[in-house]
Amino acid sequence: MPDTAPSAYRVLARKYRPETFADLVGQDAMVRTLKNAFAADRIAQAFIMTGIRGTGKTTTARIIAKGMNCVGPDGTGGPTTEPCGQCAPCRRIMEGRFIDVLEIDAASSTGVDNIRELNAMAQTRPSEGRYKIFIIDEVHMLSASAFNALLKTLEEPPPHTKFILATTEIRKVPVTVLSRCQRFDLRRIEPEDMIGLLSRIAAAEGAEIAGDALALITRAAEGSARDATSLLDQAISHGAGETTADQVRAMLGLADRGRVLDLMDMILRGDAAAALTELSAQYAEGADPLAVLRDLAEITHWVSVVQITPDAAEDPTISPDERARGAEMAAKLPMRVLSRMWQMLLKALEEVAAAPNAMMAAEMAVIRLTHVADLPAPEELVRKLQNTPPSPPAGPGGGPGGGGRPAPS
Repeated sequence: MPDTAPSAYRVLARKYRPETFADLVGQDAMVRTLKNAFAADRIAQAFIMTGIRGTGKTTTARIIAKGMNCVGPDGTGGPTTEPCGQCAPCRRIMEGRFIDVLEIDAASSTGVDNIRELNAMAQTRPSEGRYKIFIIDEVHMLSASAFNALLKTLEEPPPHTKFILATTEIRKVPVTVLSRCQRFDLRRIEPEDMIGLLSRIAAAEGAEIAGDALALITRAAEGSARDATSLLDQAISHGAGETTADQVRAMLGLADRGRVLDLMDMILRGDAAAALTELSAQYAEGADPLAVLRDLAEITHWVSVVQITPDAAEDPTISPDERARGAEMAAKLPMRVLSRMWQMLLKALEEVAAAPNAMMAAEMAVIRLTHVADLPAPEELVRKLQNTPPSPPAGPGGGPGGGGRPAPS
């Protein structure tokens, strides 16, 4: 049998990983600062990148490493924020083969001995590049002794050495380390930017994916570009070339937001039977009970915010029909009802997550929500109490009108 080479397929999150600052999405403030620093030759000896997963911390570190070692296509260039991607340093850094750029996973190199070895390497001159650059990922995982061993080198490294640290837990990094670094907080990607990024990737892959499907992926990614591209990769495979919102919902185990709004209407009307029937129907079609309640909580929060700030209705991840229904709810529902529903849903989410049977817990939560939906407002209770005539006083015998104890027979 002839040997068949394994497929060279690369997942979208790696295939479309930014290679230059121009490719970074949603991090304009950081890019502007770094460009100005390179232009003025004010490059710090150490940077620390922080933010949620998938916003570009390690990617930014690699772009900085390329820019500082790039020599241009003709071999005469200097440090730049626009690495050419053609010279030997750029290509080798992209391939992970550049000996002067060392990526260290702090989660697996937590000890003081690892940092002592790093300190020794930092003193040696670069072998083939302009700078020796250490990228320490998840730096908050280092031990206290390891942090202390790093301090001196981090504060006064040799001129040819630079440090780039990355972490998702900035509060766990000692202030003594933070004070020695230039800090950049990478933001969550805005929905508009994320949808634009996913649209460009889908077009480059020749995949047809509906706009509302992209909106669902964007909402599920919660601002993480890596999560979004991974979900897009999965959605393209799931849809076999043409992906709809219903397919993405099924893939993610989500409920139809329109039907979640229907469920919310039933709850607010106090119609427990209809609400339970709708919840059961969504469960039968593959929706996760926890996801349904989470959607209810998200809608409750969104309607509450729209009531205070009407501009919040213009969310690109929400369909026009949902916006119209949300605006209608915001106009007619009192804030006390929304606040009460929010508090009860928070409690219900904890119960459903911990329950041995999530569907049963979700049904009990819906029953509770429908039974408190029609509670009167405090002012109505006060008015009823004021208008209710006082009951007649009890007599000496305990019955109305008195009358002592009955005579013994």
